[in-house]
Amino acid sequence: MAESLLFQTKNDQTDMPAVLVEGAHTPDALAGASGVYIAASGSAMLQNGPQALKTVDHWLWLALESGSLVLENEDASLNLRSGDCCMLPPGTRSVVLDVSQEARVLWIMVGGTLSGAFLQRMGALPHRIMKQGALPSQLNLAKHIVQATVRVAAAKEASSAQLQQLLWAMLASHSGQPVAMDAVLSHEIAKVVDAMRKNQYRDSFSLSDMAALSRMPVETFRKRFVAEVGMPPQSYQLFCKMERAKVLLKEGYTVRQAGIEVGMNDPYHFSKTFKNIVGMSPSAYSKTALK
Repeated sequence: MAESLLFQTKNDQTDMPAVLVEGAHTPDALAGASGVYIAASGSAMLQNGPQALKTVDHWLWLALESGSLVLENEDASLNLRSGDCCMLPPGTRSVVLDVSQEARVLWIMVGGTLSGAFLQRMGALPHRIMKQGALPSQLNLAKHIVQATVRVAAAKEASSAQLQQLLWAMLASHSGQPVAMDAVLSHEIAKVVDAMRKNQYRDSFSLSDMAALSRMPVETFRKRFVAEVGMPPQSYQLFCKMERAKVLLKEGYTVRQAGIEVGMNDPYHFSKTFKNIVGMSPSAYSKTALK
């Protein structure tokens, strides 16, 4: 059995993930010159128990598609549930995934001189492991990235250009741009997503407001939004508000100021919402991000 690019293995092959699909990618000249490229990616089905990761020289984006586990190393202990992702800086050591419920993970190694800046735009912190939610469209794009990387490794069909497009689509989706589960959003749904983004998430659009923008009945709009974006419209709005708040806190805004900027004038309500979505309080996030 071939050695894994990410998971540590021993002589006993039972230590290997039950299902492992992965591939490495050497970028072409154009992708390499861009400063950000996919170095490797994969997916794995992990059985109950600990699974150690190798120390890698690239940024690592790792998401849990299903199941639950605890990601641990000497500096962090993060509970990951289905739909969560985390980003590990290059050289992060002694990482173990302690699986409590059979888990399927997706992972991407991002290389290049600008990879740190790229991942920080995705919500990473430069000096510690960061956990956050992943949009359904990002999980779907990650699966396409794994498939394309495997094809590239086998010299079949896929190309560096395709991988670059998929990687930048993940950032676009995270940044609130109109990226659907499998393609661009329809005109009607894109109008709503763009309106929230242009407003910088200061206002809170009601379901009726969103439906009116799309010129669809409320229930039709809700179903279309879920089908195209992969989550309910108001959940998506809250996700984007908290991502905007994270950017503001990194820029030195106070918790109160950040809350006001995303339409939450009550600091208690903002802090509670932020912690529910991000996994830590805004004050703790601010202290960590500004170190």
